[in-house]
Amino acid sequence: MQVSSIYNPYVIQTMAQLILKQSVRQLANGRILLNLARCKHTLPDLPYDYNALEPAVSSEIMKLHHTKHHATYVNNLNVAEEKLAEALHKKDTESIIQLQNVIKFNGGGHINHSIFWRNLSPSGGGDPSGDLLNAIQGSFQNVEAMKKAISTAAVAVQGSGWAWLGYCKETGKLRVATTANQDPLLPTTGLIPLLGIDVWEHAYYLQYKNVRPDYVKNIWKVVNWKDVNERLQMAKGS
Repeated sequence: MQVSSIYNPYVIQTMAQLILKQSVRQLANGRILLNLARCKHTLPDLPYDYNALEPAVSSEIMKLHHTKHHATYVNNLNVAEEKLAEALHKKDTESIIQLQNVIKFNGGGHINHSIFWRNLSPSGGGDPSGDLLNAIQGSFQNVEAMKKAISTAAVAVQGSGWAWLGYCKETGKLRVATTANQDPLLPTTGLIPLLGIDVWEHAYYLQYKNVRPDYVKNIWKVVNWKDVNERLQMAKGS
């Protein structure tokens, strides 16, 4: 059985929240993870060609990023889920605990990249409008202040990680956050991800070398504000 790539991130988030918040006994007595392990996550297709984001992001980077890095997260996640199902069946507590970080890393990588690809578009760039613009103005005063806050956060990430624009359900406001490595935003911060900027070196080094600020500056030229707005609407309705 295959799981549609559209729903994979939400399935993984459910799994990650269970692992982070529930006891080992509750996990072992449940059926959710056992059912998930029978499913196979798949690498989602890009909604555009590998060269479509040039010159902001080169085709070489996009192809390697998608077919190598994202594909590896998907494959490793499938393997880890199979091992977890076996460990749950055997009530092997040590193996269950050991697999948590593997699932968090590879599941997070799958979640984050599935969002990232659709956050970008060859017809992107410009400025947001409508409800998204109103939300940005209510949280940051204006679009430029929002971009500056996210860019500053992205450039300042130590090592590998992500910079995010997230939605806080408690306050109804947009917030900037960063996550280390492939930590997914929602299970680790409670913010619903709207826009993510990947600042792992594999996302930009072949083209921008060690000048991360130039990569971050140019990524705004291909941001898909329509997708970000749709995520905001879903976040408000969830």
